[in-house]
Amino acid sequence: MRRCRLFLFLILPILVTWASAVPPQSPNETQQAALKSKSPLIKWTKERETTLLAKAQQGDADSQMWLASAYEQGWFGKANFPAALKWYRKSAEQGNPDAQNELGRMYEHGEGVAQNYALAAKWYRKAAEQVPDLGGAGQGRNNLGMLYLDGHGVPRDYMQAYKWFRLAGFDSSNPNLSDAAVHMTPEQIAEAERLAEQWNTQHPQPNGRTFQQR
Repeated sequence: MRRCRLFLFLILPILVTWASAVPPQSPNETQQAALKSKSPLIKWTKERETTLLAKAQQGDADSQMWLASAYEQGWFGKANFPAALKWYRKSAEQGNPDAQNELGRMYEHGEGVAQNYALAAKWYRKAAEQVPDLGGAGQGRNNLGMLYLDGHGVPRDYMQAYKWFRLAGFDSSNPNLSDAAVHMTPEQIAEAERLAEQWNTQHPQPNGRTFQQR
């Protein structure tokens, strides 16, 4: 019911065409769907791995993120979680919000590393605080809200959960909002709304939009 990851899904033929044709770039919200599809149809060549690896080793954060995604999903043939973790971390440390969110997720679920909710919360928060939100920030906000909802890695706090769900970029359509709200009084919901608006005011989008206008 809850723990909605808020991913969009693409039709497989479109996804496969995109994955084979589009060069690595910073992923937006639609590209996040490709990262999460886990489609066995997506296979990247050894040549692409070599090209990505060279750019990643030169410090390109986007290439590091894509390389990590490919290793995690097995796009080069077989999943390699330790390599995925390594490159997600390198990209995340350079401030890539998609990599920060993915690194948090690997810590949350213990993929290629010992499960650690505190570190998951740390990296989700780093992604969540990114402005503008190009996709990874919204995912980080939603995932951080889930940790607050369950008290994993952070104290259980329904108002904080509600706030981050509210800021995730899906407005009242975020299905996780109701899972936080059911534990809250009307006064607490109003305070959480105030906290979300306060955060939004303190972190303005370059185009002037707010979380309420998305």
